[in-house]
Amino acid sequence: MGAAVSDQQTGNRTPVDWGVAVATAQRLIKPGPVVPMEEAERAVEQLRVATGVAESHVRELTGLGIDLPLHPGEVVDRRRWVEAAAEGLAALTEGALPAGPNRAMGGVLAGSAGVQAGMVLAYLGGRVLGQYDPFGGEGDSGRLLLVAPNIMAAQRALDVPAEDFQMWVCLHECTHRLQFTAVPWLRDYFSGEVASFLSGLDETATGAFSKLPEVVKSMRRRTDDNDPGSSGPIGLVEMLQSPQQRAVFDRLIALSTLLEGHADHVMDAVGPTVVPTVATIRARFTARRRGGGMLDRILRTLLGVDAKVKQYAAGAAFTRYVVDSVGMTGFNRVWESAETVPLRAEIGDPAAWVRRVHGR
Repeated sequence: MGAAVSDQQTGNRTPVDWGVAVATAQRLIKPGPVVPMEEAERAVEQLRVATGVAESHVRELTGLGIDLPLHPGEVVDRRRWVEAAAEGLAALTEGALPAGPNRAMGGVLAGSAGVQAGMVLAYLGGRVLGQYDPFGGEGDSGRLLLVAPNIMAAQRALDVPAEDFQMWVCLHECTHRLQFTAVPWLRDYFSGEVASFLSGLDETATGAFSKLPEVVKSMRRRTDDNDPGSSGPIGLVEMLQSPQQRAVFDRLIALSTLLEGHADHVMDAVGPTVVPTVATIRARFTARRRGGGMLDRILRTLLGVDAKVKQYAAGAAFTRYVVDSVGMTGFNRVWESAETVPLRAEIGDPAAWVRRVHGR
């Protein structure tokens, strides 16, 4: 696989050598829990079946994609997830990231970036339960991946019924798949916004040093004021952005928060008839998201994982408020066009979205 995803695949247009990233991650990643073969095979088969059942429940609850064909998910181990994630990232960023200054130097920098990307993939590969990648696989249906060893390890750590937890995870990932397959414009819109953001990275890097004194003063001032949004990677990144790139960044944050929060809402809203222990799973899983040792917390902060956890909560709160206010049909207006996607400010003020879109 190491040679399957590389800068040759994209004509040296990307500064990340994804082949190096995969090789690095697979050297670093730890094996999954030791499971008897019979138990592992049973879990794999249960997860494959669960994807179709889960998506049927999601369609019934949301009203999305009722007539679309049902496709099974792919059940993978940690190493295969690394390969698939790199393939999807290579496809998403192809031609969008600025290339190196020349072929020789670009190759050195791409290799270095590949090592760093591989370290991130190795860390995430031991934690990701599932993933829907709209840019992976063949065709436009994307790729739904379920990481069996991580699901089994999490289920054991939470001490919850295996079938309930498997279904709960599948509900989340199938919601993501349905978001992209049932909303025709979403895939191209998302990739276009990512491309716009990445194409401005050169400008951000060039202006970083000139803005550094201003950034330091601003962060010190916000810290003194106990502003909770002043610290962390996202705060620093935003302060270094141009107004144009900030606008793109805001749209991406709003969209990703909507997607994650909607999926979190759906996986709980399907209800105890489908997942009898849903309340217990949610309580224990939320506590697990916040846990971890000091090193793990530092890594999560640096990789933006903690920011991702906040996205789940904010997006779920937005979804819950809108559904309670205008029903699921009214909520589904978020999928009409890019103009009806909530603005970043509206994620924290869902009533503003209801007023803007529904005129209430």
